[in-house]
Amino acid sequence: MTAVESSTRVVLGGTRGGPDVPTLRQDRWWLQPVVTVSVLTAFVIYSTWAAFQNKYYFVGSPVHLVSPFYSPCLASTCVPGSKIGFAFSGWNLSPALLILIFPLGFRLTCYYYRRSYYRAFWWSPPSCAVADAHATYSGETRFPLVMQNLHRYFFFAGLIFNSLLTYDAIDAFRQNGGGVAVTVGTLVLCVNAVLLWAYSLGCHACRHLCGGNVRSFKAHPLRYRFWKFLTPLNAKHMNLAWASLIFVALTDVYVRLVASGALTDYKLF
Repeated sequence: MTAVESSTRVVLGGTRGGPDVPTLRQDRWWLQPVVTVSVLTAFVIYSTWAAFQNKYYFVGSPVHLVSPFYSPCLASTCVPGSKIGFAFSGWNLSPALLILIFPLGFRLTCYYYRRSYYRAFWWSPPSCAVADAHATYSGETRFPLVMQNLHRYFFFAGLIFNSLLTYDAIDAFRQNGGGVAVTVGTLVLCVNAVLLWAYSLGCHACRHLCGGNVRSFKAHPLRYRFWKFLTPLNAKHMNLAWASLIFVALTDVYVRLVASGALTDYKLF
């Protein structure tokens, strides 16, 4: 007996992939890049506007509130009560212009934000299973992207600013004229400080600092504890990145509204 050979003709329907087809995805893959562009653009526009305002960044009553965009206030023109003890006597412009370069540099070089704005602004690539908009790829080996390697240094600078903002949050419990009080502004500054610390400690650079280049965690129990503590924060790094970014802007908005008299900082107890 001989085997009978048979064949079945298969007809594939729909669009086939190839160099002329950017993607076969039918979902709204473009939505996330659009949201990312919108939020980041709005933040840059607002923070730039707020930095050049040079007013409405400090509240002295009933408690001390200072905008995170203006802390520490290092200019010679700082509002009385907002200085931290020293200032640059020759700097008469907005103190925010001396400050924002460091936290913005930290976020700009952050691994998560790099992925986000590479996809959203440069479409490199805009989403999974979507063609890259660039014909060549050089990575981060050329200027200006080679500057991304400064992330670890911006991380240490960010810890300094987080410490200063934590001091501001604690100082916000101090009632003008003596005593301790809690206002809505006090809680706003505290939440802002917590979110910034959670975002910073969940950073990949921080996790590597605690657990990187270790052959055996058994030989480094303290570093292992830090690494184990930071790992859950690292897993939520994306969420904390957006939450801290939006809330730090909202904190400036709140302090600005109270300082301008448009809003009352209600005392809770």
